Amino acid sequence: MERQATLAMLVVMTSPRPLVERKRRQARARIIEAAQELFHERGFDGVSVGDIAERAEVGRTTFFRHFVDKQEVVFAREQELLEVVDATARADDVPAARSATEAIEQLRPVVLAICAQAAADPEGYTRHFQLIEQHPELRARDAVKVQEIADKLGDLLIGRGSDEATARFAAHIAIACYQTAKRLGNDPRTLVDDVRAAFERVLTLGAGPTEPRS
Repeated sequence: MERQATLAMLVVMTSPRPLVERKRRQARARIIEAAQELFHERGFDGVSVGDIAERAEVGRTTFFRHFVDKQEVVFAREQELLEVVDATARADDVPAARSATEAIEQLRPVVLAICAQAAADPEGYTRHFQLIEQHPELRARDAVKVQEIADKLGDLLIGRGSDEATARFAAHIAIACYQTAKRLGNDPRTLVDDVRAAFERVLTLGAGPTEPRS
């Protein structure tokens, strides 16, 4: 009897967790979808947290459990991009880069994977950046998010054994390849190819002859 009671307690303690987590993810997804719809319909300034919560059929408390403000909902997908870097780090057996050029080469497939995921929904990608361009406060938040990705890329290289100076330098060059493609057109249909071309230009520069120091 005591063993059965213990087993019953374990079931009660452990079985709801996957269900709770699933419900949490579903609520988050509804909030994101509702916010995107409303921003598209009314514009960013015409939407309140209450509007988003009502459309998503959640309470304001639930909204703030997932996001600190409505700006953060705009960048909800960026968390998935950070997870691409984390997944690379977890499955990593790449040795430390011996030079800045090698470090940039190591980051190239990671940044291309991030771009592929970001542009997987071309229409959503285009709407996302159109919304950002219309609002200075969102452009400022976007810069913060890009810096977070750069920090993650640097951490990835440091975790492989690169020195911090090389890692941070390579991470910012890698981000610059993305920023170049974004500045030149930001077309989700060609984003991966445009970023790949930017990496090739950078690595070609790195492969060139260097001037002897006097």
